[in-house]
Amino acid sequence: QVHVVESGGGSVQPGGSLNLSCAVSGFTSDYYAIGWFRQAPGKEREGVSCISGSDGSTYYADSVKGRFTISRDNVKNTVYLQMNSLKPEDTAVYYCATGKLSEVLAGTAQYWGKGTLVTVSS
Repeated sequence: QVHVVESGGGSVQPGGSLNLSCAVSGFTSDYYAIGWFRQAPGKEREGVSCISGSDGSTYYADSVKGRFTISRDNVKNTVYLQMNSLKPEDTAVYYCATGKLSEVLAGTAQYWGKGTLVTVSS
């Protein structure tokens, strides 16, 4: 059984930083992608960033390029999302998902976490 668990959310002032973690267990494939998504109140879920399992390729939404960095620790089966220069519009519940790269990029990954709340406010 696959488990996806996010952590690291919290409240921060504009311009601050947070580092989210996504721990995946129970996945038998060595080449699974992991992606971060977010959903703000009243808005649709959007993709934030993704990292492939095969070659470590990374993908970012335009709104976070240059501010967020995704990285992966294959030994710990954990992906991190370092978020810098946070803005109020980054406020959302952040979800982690894993599966085939094409499915993660499309937002149709099979396995999802329950999310962690990030609030950016002064």
